[in-house]
Parts: sequence; C-alpha cells; structure tokens
Amino acid sequence: MFDRSIIHIDMDAFYASVEQRDFPQYRGKPVVVGGDPDHRGVVATCSYEARKFGIHSAMACVMAKRKCPQAIFVRPRFEVYREVSVQIQDILRKYTDLIEPLALDEAFLDVTKEIVRAGSSMLIAKDIRQRIKRETQLTASAGVSYNKFLAKIASDRGKPDGLFYISPKEGPAFVKKLTIREFFGVGPATEEKMQGLGIYTGADLATWELEALQPIFGKSSQYYYNASRGIDNRAVEADRLRKSIGTEDTFEVDLHFQDEMLAVFETQSIEIEQQLKKFAGTGRTVTIKVKFSDFTQVTRSYSSKAELRDAKSIMNVIPTLLESAVVKNLPVRLLGISISNLVLDSEAFGDEQIPLL
Repeated sequence: MFDRSIIHIDMDAFYASVEQRDFPQYRGKPVVVGGDPDHRGVVATCSYEARKFGIHSAMACVMAKRKCPQAIFVRPRFEVYREVSVQIQDILRKYTDLIEPLALDEAFLDVTKEIVRAGSSMLIAKDIRQRIKRETQLTASAGVSYNKFLAKIASDRGKPDGLFYISPKEGPAFVKKLTIREFFGVGPATEEKMQGLGIYTGADLATWELEALQPIFGKSSQYYYNASRGIDNRAVEADRLRKSIGTEDTFEVDLHFQDEMLAVFETQSIEIEQQLKKFAGTGRTVTIKVKFSDFTQVTRSYSSKAELRDAKSIMNVIPTLLESAVVKNLPVRLLGISISNLVLDSEAFGDEQIPLL
C-alpha cells in the first residue's frame, strides 16, 4: 500500500481559464462560466478572481451577479474544453499508461513503475505541470502521495498552480488534522450528519469502529473508516468500461423552485453530452436523483427507445421526471443525472455495437 506513487492532476478553474486564455480581455477579471444571469441558470465554474466574491459552482447565476455585479458571464464552450482535455490527456500519456480520468479537467496517474526511470514522483509531477503550461498556456495543480485519497487532497492544497506532497510517513497524521468536509466525497449533507455525531475532523472519525459506522453510512462506511487512517487501496483504473455516466451537484443553499432545478439539470445535461462524446457512446436510460433537506432521496428513471446522445434529448424527459420526483414540500439540497444502458458508437469501434458492461 505504501509503495505506490500516485499523482492527481487537476486543472485550475478549467473552463474559466480557457476563456481567459482565448479572450485576453477577460484576464485578471471575474469570469463566470454558466447560464444567463438575467434568467435561470447556474454557475458551471468561475475564475479565481470571481471566487473572491463568494461565487462557486452550482450557484444560481442571479445570485452570482448580486455578489459581483461586474462579473463577466460567458456561455460554456464544451467543444473547446473537450479539445483541450484531449490535449492534456495526450500529455499525460507521455508519462504512464495507468491514467484514470475523473472529468475533463482532472485525472489520477499511477507512476510507481516510472519513478525508476524518472527519479521521483515529484519530478514527474513537476514536469507534467510544466509541459501542460508550455503546450496549453493553462496551469494545473498536482498532488502526490501513496494513494488516490491523499493525492487528491494534496492537489487541493497546492491550488492554484502548485505542487503538494504527502509522504507515507506523514499520511495517517495528516488525515487526522483534516476537517471532515475536506474528505473527498463528503458534501454538506454528510458533513452535517457527521457533525451531529460529534465527528468534525479526521481524528474524530478515526475513533469510530467500522461496525459503528456501518448502520449509519452503509456502503460508504469502509471508505470513511480507511480514509480516516490514511488508507486507500483503490487502484488507478485505466480505460475501465463504464456502466453509467453521471454528474451531480450539492448546493450550499437549498433550492426551492422547480425552475431553479431545471436550470441545474440543463447544465448537467450539457456535461453529460460531453461525456458521451468523450466515450463515443449513447445511452437509453435517464435517471435523476433528488435529495431533500431532510436527507431523504428519490430517484426516477425513463428508458427511451431512441438513443440519447445530446443535452436536448436528455432534457426532453427531465421535466416529467422532476415532477414525479418532487414528492415532498421540502427544499432540495442535491440534484443529479445519470445515463445508463450505454453502447459505444459503431462508427468509432467498427461494425459491432459493443456494450459498456
């Protein structure tokens, strides 16, 4: 477990940085990528200049405009972001074949075997960042550690445009000092739940035995138990076949109105479309997830006879699903979309339709 060398590469404010690169007039200014601030829409991401005003992803654009009236709002150019992502993936493949993309702007790399040639994982990470900057004019942060959990936390510590290392010797003690919200996968709802149990830090979580966590957190219990001890045995999975493609957002301020929720789903469906293009595939089943302020969760699904490959076809079924999912008169704290029953395009992979199992 301690012999692995994992790098997490995370592009800095990716969409907004691409806009600032391509349009010099945006540089040094608060840029918000997302919907129309005068109508419904949500923030996909924003520049670091905008974040100083308290703007963050999944925030309503109307709210973002209130926080920063001088912000520059631009519509997402996902085709451009995908092209840059492909360019970055090509750079990463120069260093290792063990690459697990998490999104257009981040990936894990297992460089355990490569350090014999390169000298150290830190040198590899430094070289990757320099090459990305040189070839794309964009900055990336990198986290280096002995597992995926700590590598991702390390990249957050290095942001923006930084490099951070957590050694095997430091790992368990480092985790104990983290707030529970800094754990990857712990959103506002789980944080609130843990704090209700007196769990505020990694050290607090480490006092709980697995048997005590299981009735409360179910399948996630093993992950929380291991992570609080600096343990993460998950391998970097290169080119894994996927059963579904999805995205979700947890909101710092709960949503009350369905038009706000539909605006979130519109942005998410565009992201799903880009992921489908990336994997050269289509899907037939749409599932939405709605989590309410009391932590209860509802899912609704629809299976289409026609192939679903773009945001428009996905959004055609979302209003009906949302209407049936909103079964409580409560605010909503999380929304998500996933597409399943995936099939790779025959144009990309020959004459056969190859299912993503």
